[in-house]
Formats: sequence, C-alpha cells, structure tokens
Amino acid sequence: MYIKRLLLAGVCVGFVFSATAQQTLNLNDLSAFKPQAGNWQIVGDVVINPNLDIHENARPELKPVKKGKKNQYVAAIETPKAVTYSSGTGILLNLNDDVKKDNLVTLLEHGDIDLEFEVMLPKGSNSGIYLQGRYEVQLLDSWGVQVPKFSDIGGIYRNWETEQGKIYMGKAPLSNPAKAPGLWQKFKISFRAPRFDATGKKIENARFVYIDLNGVRIHDNVEVPLPTGGPIENNEKPTGPLMIQGDHGPVAIRNITYTIIKPVSVSISDVAYQTWYGDYKVISDFVSLPPATSGKLSELSCEVLDNEDAYGSRYTGILTVSDDADYQFALAYTGGARLIINNQQLVNSQSADGWWPTNQVSINLKAGSYPIEIINYKNASWMPPRLGFFLQTGADAKSLHAYNSYPPNDQPVSPILLNPGSSPRLLRAFLDFKGDYKQRLTHIIGVGDPSGVHYAYDLKAGNIACVWRGEFVDATPMWHDRGDGSFKPLGSPLFLFNNQPLAFLASANEAFPVITREAEVAPGEYRSRGYTMDESGRPIFKATYRGLEVEDRIYPKDNAIVHEVAIKNPENKTGLYYKVAEGKAISKNPNGYYTIDDKSYYIKISGAPQIRESKGVQELIIPVSGSFSYTIIW
Repeated sequence: MYIKRLLLAGVCVGFVFSATAQQTLNLNDLSAFKPQAGNWQIVGDVVINPNLDIHENARPELKPVKKGKKNQYVAAIETPKAVTYSSGTGILLNLNDDVKKDNLVTLLEHGDIDLEFEVMLPKGSNSGIYLQGRYEVQLLDSWGVQVPKFSDIGGIYRNWETEQGKIYMGKAPLSNPAKAPGLWQKFKISFRAPRFDATGKKIENARFVYIDLNGVRIHDNVEVPLPTGGPIENNEKPTGPLMIQGDHGPVAIRNITYTIIKPVSVSISDVAYQTWYGDYKVISDFVSLPPATSGKLSELSCEVLDNEDAYGSRYTGILTVSDDADYQFALAYTGGARLIINNQQLVNSQSADGWWPTNQVSINLKAGSYPIEIINYKNASWMPPRLGFFLQTGADAKSLHAYNSYPPNDQPVSPILLNPGSSPRLLRAFLDFKGDYKQRLTHIIGVGDPSGVHYAYDLKAGNIACVWRGEFVDATPMWHDRGDGSFKPLGSPLFLFNNQPLAFLASANEAFPVITREAEVAPGEYRSRGYTMDESGRPIFKATYRGLEVEDRIYPKDNAIVHEVAIKNPENKTGLYYKVAEGKAISKNPNGYYTIDDKSYYIKISGAPQIRESKGVQELIIPVSGSFSYTIIW
C-alpha cells in the first residue's frame, strides 16, 4: 500500500532565477574594459611554443659562420619566444612585464552569472579570473598534475588572511582535466552572488553552482564565505565586475559569453487535490467522474494516493511569481500528465505507462498570481507513482513539490567503474564516438594504463578513436541490468577522427575512402587480426590490408600517447598514405608540432607530413611505405 500523507493547507515557495539572453563580451577592441597599463591587447591569433617555460630564459639559436674550413656558431638568428601573436580581433592577450602588469576589469558588473570562455596558457604561466572581482578561479599551467590543489587550474583560490574567522583555505578541483600549454581550454562557470538583507548584512555566502573544465565537472555547489586572495576590494557586495589577473604571466582568452541571472521568487498556494481509481487510458476517462477522495495540501504531492497503480489525480492551486519574466517549468511524472498555467496548456502527454523525468516548457508571466492545474494518471505496475514540478533557469532548479513526491535519484545505481591496477587493463565494448549514439563504434578495445593515460582503439578501422587521462572507464551502461554493451571514458576524452587512417590513394589529393561498418570486409581490404601482448601487458594490434601486414604499438610516454605503426610491404607498393589527424584547422607550431582542430591538441611527427583540405576539413597526412611513429599531446 502506498502511504498516504495529508498536509495542512499552506504555501510552497522557491527562490529561482530568471535569465537574460546569452551575451558575448566584445573583443573587437578593449572598450568593454576599464583602462589599463598596456599589458592587455586584442589580437587575431596566438601561438605558444609549449616547450618554452616563461620563467626560463630561452637560449638563442645560432647560425654557422664559415671560418676557413670549419663552421663556427657565432651569430644569433633569433631568440625563441614562448608567445607570439598576429594582428586581428577576437582574442584577449596579456603580455606583462615589470612595469606593465595591470589586472583587467570589465565595465560590466554582475551578480548571479553563468559564464563561459576559452583560455590558453604558456608553460609555467599563472593567471586567474575573479567573479565580482573577489572570488578567484585559478588559471594555471597544470598539465600532468596528478593530484590538483587549490592553486592548480580551476581551483578556487585561498586568501592570505591570518586573523581567525577571516581565513579561507580555498578549494581544490575534484580532478585535473587540464590540457598541455598552448592549447585552448574551455571553462563553464555558474556563479551565485552573496545575498544581503535590507540592512546590508550578508545572509548567504557566494556560491559556485558548478565549474566545468574541458567538459568535466571539477566543482559542484561550493560556497565561498570570504573573498579570495588579491580581490579588487576586500569586501563583499551584491554586484561587481569580472577581473582577470594581469601581473603573474601571459594568458590568452577568447569567446567570453555570459548570461545574467536575476533572482525571483515563486510560490504555489491553495493546493487542492482529487483522486480516482481505475484502468484509465486517457484523461477524459476519469476527470468528469465523482472523485474517490479530495482535500487540501500544503505542498503539491502525489502521496495522497491510496494505490500505487491504476489511478488518476488532479491538483489545483495558485502560482505566484514576483517578476515579469520567461519562466522555465519542468513537469516530471510517471504515466501521463497535463499541465495548465493561466489557462495555457503546456504539457499534454496521455500515456498510462509513460515516464517523463524532464518535460520542460516555457511561459512568459507578469508579476502576479495565476491558476495552475496538474493532472496525472498511471496504469503501469512496474513504475512507482511520481510527480515533480520544478522551475529552472540556468544551473539551479527549485522544487515546487513535496520531497517524497519526486525524490531525487530514488532508484540509484552504484556505478561500475574500472581502473587498471599495476598492469594495463583491456575492455572490449561499444563506444559512442563524441557521445553520439548514431556514431556508435562496435569493435572498440579500451586500454587503461597504470600511468593514468588511456585510449580506445577501433579494431574495425585500425584507428585510435579517443584518448584521455585520469580514471579509466564507467562500465555501468555495459554491465548494469541487461546493459547495452557500451562504456564511457572517464575524465575528458579527446575524440580524434572516425575512419580508417591507412589507404592507397591515386594521389595526395584523393580523399580517403569511408569504410562501411555494417558490411562484411571485402577481400584484401583492412581486416583486424586481433592482438598479442608485449612484455609490459600492453596490446600489439595486428591487421592485414591489400597484401600488407600492419602492426600498431600504442603506449603512454611523458603524459602523452605514442603510436608506432609498422608496415610490412614486401612488394614495395607505392601510393600508400596514413591520415594522422583531421580537424577544422591545422597548423605547424614553431617547435615543429602540428596543432590540430584549432589548437585542441598537438601531433609530434617526423618526416614530411602534408596539411590538406578534404571534404570540408583539414587533414594531416603522410606518405608511408614502412615503419613510422607519431605522438598525440593534449
């Protein structure tokens, strides 16, 4: 029997948020910022030599000068630079020195805000972005750090107070998905400002709802009770500017977008209910009948039901909103449901065995009170009665229902996480390329390494599908219940490309053939021959292709992945090419690396690779006949 809980009439109140449209901070010039000493500028492109530490003096390159029969290296060509740039717009660049080292402060002042931007740092560099000019998220070259601290990238920085009650020790990120120096890294930050009462007394601390770095959540609902070190002012206010640190080292930032979030209040009052019991197919089967029970509630709750199944219910009340705004509501339920607010039907899902964890709708409301009606019914014994009503904008969601009416994660599944021990671990599974089920790869072997550098190899194509660092895989989708055969890389996976990289081409301009994954392999085409294990327990993948024998060795080195390809070509066939990488933009870095996909990762390779356009993307290809190797750095 489902427990019945009757409540006294009352009001359910939620403080929620109304968002403006997402806006972009102008980086065509510096007009969006307060004046500064000149260390900040707007540029069109930034190139960073990832091998040069900004704290070390670069050694000048020398050129030979003929002295008799011997060369003497006496004349400097040019001292290598860690950071170079070209003119244009769209990128904010700080190049500070001992004199010019101002922080950069926006004219924009914000309270609650959702902020996104991309950042690039040279080796050894250090900066930070301050929400409201007071709460710093650290920007640091933290590539390869195993156990991050508050001072690593994404950390919420400490302050340097010594008086008891004024000390804040900062907050380390949950993990370190940082990329190598000179690569663009993506931040998403949802920030809620401190709250103050009418007298100016703080009644709620500032809070980071979340911080994501490179697609990985590194902070979740973290309160910051005091300003962090180096604030614009050592106090707290309802609003303040964004501030970017300019006195510690070079930093480049682009694609700054933000959404200003305005706090509003929402309440539901005068909640009443009616219930019916029977095998109902649609809402009209029961709403005109006399109800079995009826009454008043202090909160919206399906716990008024006497049965767990074969029921219908109607809830009415008054919805009051404090501001003129677009409100995003979500109705969550089992079975079927209908939602009407201010005589507008927003949800009409008439299915007795449906399950809708998030049925989101939007409505524009003026400040005031409006009638609300929710109808819910179910005839599916394998699902529990559930009814939830939320208002959400941005990252925060507020429940407008009783807790037990839609308890969060009430059917939890313990995740099945796999990690290598002292030796590599292999897992054969499916993989959704770039998280897309339509690009599911069915012949994947995930290889987890004790070093914490992992990859997924596509046996069907003979290709590295993705690489990542940190923990290995979440096998819950594969092994829980019936499973679907897939795993998910943990951390921040870098997906490379999805196709066979080895092919005979009539010329260096011919496109690589697209393999047909569903069909049987044609005679002589690329065919996996499985793998053997080397002395360290790592796989050596073997294949044949048009009379060639192909062997792939893949292993971690210096926080990166080395890929050695050995090709036995007894007939010395010509016209063989290997695609090393593809992306929307590929260029050669001053240190000889190739930056791929608009500086998402590096390829280090010897020989004479070629950058070319093919089918709307750029490719890095190389002619091959025997063995070669390259390194993936990200």
